[in-house]
Amino acid sequence: MNGAEPLPLRFQIGARTLAAVERYLVRVPLSLGQVLDGQPPVLPPLAAQAHGYLITSVPAAQCDVVMAAAPGMIAQVRQRYTRHYADLGIGFDAYQAALSGNTRSGLKRKTRRVMEVSGGLLDVRRFRTPEEMQRFHDIARGISRRTYQERLLGGGLPDDAPFLQSLRALAAADSVRAWLLYIAGEPAAYLYCPVVAGTVRYDHVGHDPAFNDLSPGGVLMLEAMRDLYAEPGLTQFDFTEGDGQHKRSFATDGVACLDLLLLRPSLANRATMLALGVFDRSAAWGKRAVARLGLEALAKRVRR
Repeated sequence: MNGAEPLPLRFQIGARTLAAVERYLVRVPLSLGQVLDGQPPVLPPLAAQAHGYLITSVPAAQCDVVMAAAPGMIAQVRQRYTRHYADLGIGFDAYQAALSGNTRSGLKRKTRRVMEVSGGLLDVRRFRTPEEMQRFHDIARGISRRTYQERLLGGGLPDDAPFLQSLRALAAADSVRAWLLYIAGEPAAYLYCPVVAGTVRYDHVGHDPAFNDLSPGGVLMLEAMRDLYAEPGLTQFDFTEGDGQHKRSFATDGVACLDLLLLRPSLANRATMLALGVFDRSAAWGKRAVARLGLEALAKRVRR
């Protein structure tokens, strides 16, 4: 279908998908470079059988331009967020200074706690070569199987043949970096980042929920950033699509973006858009009501 693939349009609250409608869509993801360049994406031709496009990380200022490039199609914004990134050219000291005071003090405290549990050792292991990456994957998969991202969202570290082939190819080209954090001798958190033209991409991350109280993800993230700032030739760390407290805490900059769904104006597609719109507005209203009542912690437990 000329690049179209079956993608689920989810009726989702937090981590839980309540229902989904499948459409054949051409996915057009914008890289961080495209977002920063400010040039609208060029949409590929749409095969007759395809339902439309899903364009991710469209700069909010370009939304009207992108919709105008697809006349006659019906449009819906699926989510709005900041495309966060960190400038790797400023040096690690300047990077730390750019973090909020609360973030810096919190990371120091969390790192101390991890070291106390580990007998005074901060055990971070780095992986880069093909042989190292195979070891990383074997260990990180053990962590990933226990994460809520994999159990509820299917979003853990992949172990299918295409991913493993990509991992080996990236490692052979020196185009991937990965880290593991061990706590008291046990693997606790992982981070997997491809490198594309000097941009390090935040692709896969996870931690063992048994170590939740020690915040292993944040501790590992800071050490990974320390390594990346020490490596010449890197320009940016791309936190990719979507928002989150972790990304906000470690980023130095960001661009207001949105994910845009464009569908052919068939009756079925119009009904899908209407249902998604009603659901999203209801979910947003419920989120505001939960916030007003101070029930965020309870809602988070229920969603998981």
